[in-house]
Parts: sequence; C-alpha cells; structure tokens
Amino acid sequence: MKNTLVLIVLLSTFQFFGQNNQKIVFQKNKYELAVAYYKKADFVKAIDLFSLAANIKPDSEIGIDAVNKVDTLRKLLRKKILNLAVGTWKRTGNLPIWSTAAANDNQSSFDELIEIKVNEILFYEVDKKTKEKKLLKRENLVYNNASCTASVFSEIILSDGTIWYCSLNEKSNILHVINVAVKTKEGVQKIINDNEESYYAKI
Repeated sequence: MKNTLVLIVLLSTFQFFGQNNQKIVFQKNKYELAVAYYKKADFVKAIDLFSLAANIKPDSEIGIDAVNKVDTLRKLLRKKILNLAVGTWKRTGNLPIWSTAAANDNQSSFDELIEIKVNEILFYEVDKKTKEKKLLKRENLVYNNASCTASVFSEIILSDGTIWYCSLNEKSNILHVINVAVKTKEGVQKIINDNEESYYAKI
C-alpha cells in the first residue's frame, strides 16, 4: 500500500513537471516568433504573440519581458491608429460600404456622424434636409487594457460598459467597429453571436 502511494505521488510529480516543461517550451516558441515579427516591424502580429506568451506563464522571465513588450507596442500602435482616426466620420450602416445591401440600408432622415479627437469621441445627428447638427453624446476615449477579446491594442470602452473593437482599412478611410464585449460588475462578458457593428467613412 505504501509503495503504491509513493508510485502515485511520483507519477503525479512527473506529470506536473512534464506539463510545466511543455508550457515553458510553448511560451519560448511564441516569444521567439514574436521577436521575429518585431524585427520585421510587423508590430500587430508581434503584439498578439507577445500577449499570448505573457499569458502562458506570466511570472516567468519570458512572461515578464513579454508583458513589457506588449505595453510598449500598445502605446506605439494606439498612437499610429489614433493619428489616422482623428477626424469626422459618417456612419454608412452595419454592412460594408461596397455591398449592394448597404446602399439601400440608410433610409433615415438623419446622418450619424462621429468626431474622433485625441481624448474623446463626439456623436452627432445631422438632418439631411436642414443640415442642422445636433450633439447626442460625448465620450472619453478609454482603451480596454484588460480581458481583451479581439485586440490587445484597439478596443475601447464606452460609458455604458460596451467594448468595441476598432479597425481601419488599408487606405485608412473606412472605420469598422464591432461590439465584442460588455463590462459589468461581474466582469467582462464576451459577445460571441449577433455582434452589433457599424461602418464609417471618413469625410
């Protein structure tokens, strides 16, 4: 009985170290791949891989360094996307602008505009006939730094707790936003199905 107990303990220990060793190897591989993308200046792929490496074993030396790399790249990428996003955008609907359905989608008597500034986003409604512009709400530009679901650098949180993933097309003249999660008292809840989304064209 005693020998059996010793054997079980030994097997459990070997299994633990085996799994732990696999995690270390996997983390190192992801970190090295992230470094390779970083050296190529592909910072979007690099930050995703550094983030993955950091989450595998956050307290390891590689994990700590990966967290620092994520923080550095976040600042760089957010500055880059914000420089391109600053300005006024008109909502074209919840479908890509090039689609036929999008052309027939906007039958409202008002245009929806957003004005993106360095520290805030202004939401407007413009009467198509009179051109009267009405401010609907003002939101501070707050980035989501925790529990990211789609991107570790381009998610913003609005005052109602909704978390939006924001992306620009190659020409930086189309903004696509998707509601990927909502922040509540219980924490961040990911939205998997029927995500609300909008497309905006820069004007």
